[in-house]
Amino acid sequence: MAMVKRIAVILSMLITVFIGFGLIIPVLPLMATAGGAHAYNVGLMLSVYSVIAFFMSPWWGRLSDRIGRKPVLIVGLVGFAVSFAIFGLAKDMLWLMYVARIIGGGFSGAVTATAMAYIADVTNMENRTKGMAFAGASIGMGFVIGPGVGGVLGNVNITYPFFAAAALAIVNAVWGAIALREPLTAEQRQQRHENEPKQSRWTAFAGPLKFLYMVDFVAQFSIATLEGVFQLFEMNRIGASSLEIGMMFFVSGIVGALVQGGIVQRYVTHGREVSAMYIGLVISGIGMLLILWSHNFWTATVFMTIFGASNTVIKPTLTSLITKETTVGQGMANGLLSSMDSLARIIGPTLATLLFEIHHDIPFLFTGVVIFVTVLLVRGYQRESHTHLVQQEV
Repeated sequence: MAMVKRIAVILSMLITVFIGFGLIIPVLPLMATAGGAHAYNVGLMLSVYSVIAFFMSPWWGRLSDRIGRKPVLIVGLVGFAVSFAIFGLAKDMLWLMYVARIIGGGFSGAVTATAMAYIADVTNMENRTKGMAFAGASIGMGFVIGPGVGGVLGNVNITYPFFAAAALAIVNAVWGAIALREPLTAEQRQQRHENEPKQSRWTAFAGPLKFLYMVDFVAQFSIATLEGVFQLFEMNRIGASSLEIGMMFFVSGIVGALVQGGIVQRYVTHGREVSAMYIGLVISGIGMLLILWSHNFWTATVFMTIFGASNTVIKPTLTSLITKETTVGQGMANGLLSSMDSLARIIGPTLATLLFEIHHDIPFLFTGVVIFVTVLLVRGYQRESHTHLVQQEV
């Protein structure tokens, strides 16, 4: 029961982070384009958050290895609240919106990387995949609530979603301070810190696992592409409103959460992760291409859901493998994962919106092909893992 309580707090923190990230999706393109901005400005607004997160995530991971998960998580949530409040106050001040995104990006790794490391601390080898699946379902639930609430509240007042997110983050931080317990004692953390050499974040990017980090990059790149241009594409293709876009993300997130909590958690057990990754990549690539055939709200929703639900299979399976097989600290391994996510979110929206200005179909065609090619990376992981195992036996 104590472990369930710990994980429940962590999962709520992940939900908060991705509610915040999702809130901006339905309203940001409207805010930017209403001010005369081009499509690439939307991409830059999404990317600047991730630029900061990319550099900060490994540092937060190392800090949580040294001083504990709890204080880092709480600080991250408070920082998130500040960033949401500033964005809500920004209104027509574009520069202040960027300031808010920079602050949010700086604190995002304090929650995401540390939360994943916490789950790795409190789960064993056999139930690690289940723990990561629950984390993925929480992230999916954040994307259910975030865009849905953002679309509804944005119709009333465009600032309301940000103040609601700020209040939620503060409440969550207080709850974490009361309910969360450290997974390791101070002595265990000290021993782990002394036994681990000082390492660059890229130390974890080695051996067979380097292929999984690249798969993670592509999976998050495809999501970031969708976030960058999906609303712009559907506004042009079917005349979608911010509310309709929010509902599309809502439906996709519901299905994704069901896949995470139902299928992945129950059926993707120890030893089945690679097969699940293959399935997730192939179906998500198909879903990305199908979006080009959207002709009304319902087809757009179905095609987006095919992509989103299958993509949610990838993250927990590769995270489970990495946390089982890594030879560096859990904080470092998950810090690098978070950095790969951030790097994908830096490149994805900006590249997608630039390609969108050339032709509206190109971002989806390009990303779909990249997803299919990524299957070769999973195969590379299998080959090198087999070679590494044979060498160890010899």
